[in-house]
Amino acid sequence: MRLSEFERAVDDEFGAAYGRVLVRDLVLTQLGGRTASAALAAGAPARDVWLALCAAMDVPKTRWYGAGVPEPRRR
Repeated sequence: MRLSEFERAVDDEFGAAYGRVLVRDLVLTQLGGRTASAALAAGAPARDVWLALCAAMDVPKTRWYGAGVPEPRRR
């Protein structure tokens, strides 16, 4: 998962405004007590951060892997 895919997945699942707040402020124990933003800045893979965020926010597992799919390339 690329960072742009992570950002799109967060926006799709939580909405742009609330998603930014979660990424910036929610401390995730699965990421060593860091926020998603801090984990990404420290080099954590975007997919790992996405899955930790999904688990913390009780996102149904059916939506954990479908979000963040890249948009088709424009011709």
